[in-house]
Amino acid sequence: MSEPAGKGLGKQQVEVGKKVVELLVPLEKYLSAGMHIGTHICTAYMRRFVFRVRHDGLYILDITKTDERLRAAARFLSRFDPSKIVAVAVRQYGQKPVQRFCTFVGCRALTGRILPGTFTNPSLEWYVEPEAIIVSDPRADSQAIDEASRMGIPVVALADTDNRVENIDLVIPINNKGRRSLALAYWILAREILRNQGKLGPDQDLPEPPETFEYRVRRYS
Repeated sequence: MSEPAGKGLGKQQVEVGKKVVELLVPLEKYLSAGMHIGTHICTAYMRRFVFRVRHDGLYILDITKTDERLRAAARFLSRFDPSKIVAVAVRQYGQKPVQRFCTFVGCRALTGRILPGTFTNPSLEWYVEPEAIIVSDPRADSQAIDEASRMGIPVVALADTDNRVENIDLVIPINNKGRRSLALAYWILAREILRNQGKLGPDQDLPEPPETFEYRVRRYS
């Protein structure tokens, strides 16, 4: 990935080698959301998505690869009946993004603790039978991944540099710990799914900005 905004490039274009790549949103939007900021740990699989390592040892993700995987995930999820998609977020920062995503897409949000048997035991009142799931953090959402894998349900995951990716079918490399990063990712996915399904025009955005997907920290005086 080259440095932002070369001469003569549009706001959503970056140079990769000798090619100009059109991004889903302007590069500055990705960067301001901190979507490229990884952790001080990088698993073997996630190294393929790393752009560089900072002097302090922090791994920085390649935004062009994140962009590619967001496109691929949106295309993949667009094939399913939205009511058969489940979006999962155990951790707090992912819960509002998942809920807003499902509001627009028409899928089901599972937030907070995932009860055992959710995808595997039809006799339980909380049983759900999805055809695909998307998780916000492979570590926190491991119960959902394990059950989906046992049932042959494909899994899309937002994965940071420190995540293991066993039983995940499509990885989106991303800072999955940041509020703004998660909000922007789910906003983009919702928009692209609706565009792919013809429910939004090819240049049409959602009726609300990414900020409305963001978990808000309560501040006490």
